[in-house]
Amino acid sequence: MVSGAERHVLILGGTTEARHLAAGLAADPALRVTSSLAGRVARPRLPAGEVRIGGFGGPEGLARWLREQQVDALIDATHPFAGTISFNAARAAAAAHVPLLAVRRPGWVAGPGDDWHPVGSLAEAADALPALGERVFLTTGRMGLAAFAHLEDMWFLTRSVDAPEPPVPPRMEVLLDRGPFTVEGERDLLRDHRIDVLVTKDSGAAATSAKLAAAREAGIPVVVVRRPPAPDGVPVVPGPEEAVAWLKSL
Repeated sequence: MVSGAERHVLILGGTTEARHLAAGLAADPALRVTSSLAGRVARPRLPAGEVRIGGFGGPEGLARWLREQQVDALIDATHPFAGTISFNAARAAAAAHVPLLAVRRPGWVAGPGDDWHPVGSLAEAADALPALGERVFLTTGRMGLAAFAHLEDMWFLTRSVDAPEPPVPPRMEVLLDRGPFTVEGERDLLRDHRIDVLVTKDSGAAATSAKLAAAREAGIPVVVVRRPPAPDGVPVVPGPEEAVAWLKSL
């Protein structure tokens, strides 16, 4: 893929796209591939190649790591809602003069029969809930539950990979699970828990989209938190194949 000496690629990841990208690149003997995981999941799925876990210490720490490890290309394949690391990556790449690419899976698009209520943040999602339902299926991850902790009269079913920590809503049941999920399974979950409103982030991808189809079938409103934009000036591609083509073009 890359001629000359071994080139070092750093992938900021943890997502399915990041693992697929690492697997494809690690097979190339001309590349040294390192994947960086945030360390927020207790038992992450480790990608191919070298792996480091934990933060860098802000954009200055990341820039220093890029220089020390002689990184030739930086690929931000983090979750679409991992806004802080994406902006840190942009600042670090500029400071270290390292080419940067963002991989962002396409977002979900509402279709016929969908009752979606787009909002700009978790706080706005919490504000919208009282007018939409009383039994909430909350699929926004364990890190932002504090935004819903004041809704004492509502009941929440929360699904996450690891157990959440307080503050959380007082009336809450936790379901520890990891996708992909099926429409049949999501349909049963909505029915068994008498869910009347769903809250989700616009994460995109098929692994967690089954809940949207199940909500459409059940006529359940969906509060959708819009994803933040990528940093200005950073090229964005939708998947690993396009990221490989970008590397070839360097």
